[in-house]
Order: sequence, then C-alpha cells, then structure tokens
Amino acid sequence: MSAAKAKGTAYETLCVRALRLFGIDARRVAQEGFADTGDLHGLSPWVGQCKAYRSWEEAIRLGLDGAEKQRLHAGESYGVAFVKRVRRSVGESYAVQTFATWARVYARLRRAEALLAERAPAAFEQHMRLVAIELAQPFPKGTEREAE
Repeated sequence: MSAAKAKGTAYETLCVRALRLFGIDARRVAQEGFADTGDLHGLSPWVGQCKAYRSWEEAIRLGLDGAEKQRLHAGESYGVAFVKRVRRSVGESYAVQTFATWARVYARLRRAEALLAERAPAAFEQHMRLVAIELAQPFPKGTEREAE
C-alpha cells in the first residue's frame, strides 16, 4: 500500500470512529472504481468522501466532485466531502457540501422541524432540548490528531 493510500485509510478510520461517537453507524466500504459509492456509508441520506491531502483546495475540489457522483451511485440524496486539515484533529476537519446541497438540507430540516412542532409539540420540545445539549458539548474524546 502506498503512503498516500495508507494516510487516506487512516483518515477514513478516524472519521468512522468520530461519527460513531455521535451514535452514527458509519462504516468504510470497498472502493468500486467507476461505480464508486463513496468512502463512508451509514450516513443516510448522505454518502461521505474522505480526502487527506496537503492541499485543502484540491481536496475540496476533488472531494466534492467525487461526493456528488458517488451519492448518485449509492442512491443517496446528498454528498459530503470530509477534508482533513493538516496537524488538526478529525473534529476540526472540514465537512464540505455544495451550496445547492446545503440549501436543500436546510429546507428539509426546517420543514421536518415545523411538522414535528405542529404534529407532536412534546417531541419537538424534547428534540430542541437535545439540540441544546449537543451544541453545548465539546467534540467527543477519541478523535485525537493523527501523525502527519
């Protein structure tokens, strides 16, 4: 395995570990060439593409292009590129989406929360309490920096 491939695999593993700390059933999947469905699954309605390049501009460009193609191959609604920052923890990585993806997710979230508030006010209040708790918490331990 090349050094670059090993670095990418290590970053994918860190991303999976960090996402699992949030209760997300993330997993790495085998690469499929032309029909590649992304690096990380278990994130539905997203598929994740991980990039651990020294050039963040290249990582974002290639990661987003890949994520948008791979979400279609995976049958998911959205793609996200996880971009490693040099000498930073996985929690300080970039999670990058296109503007159109962000707007669609925002509209979907607002619509879902409005429906929840209207149809199940008690559940909506509990949801908002949990959101406040999540936002007050530091990023989970176990997502230490990897060696560069």
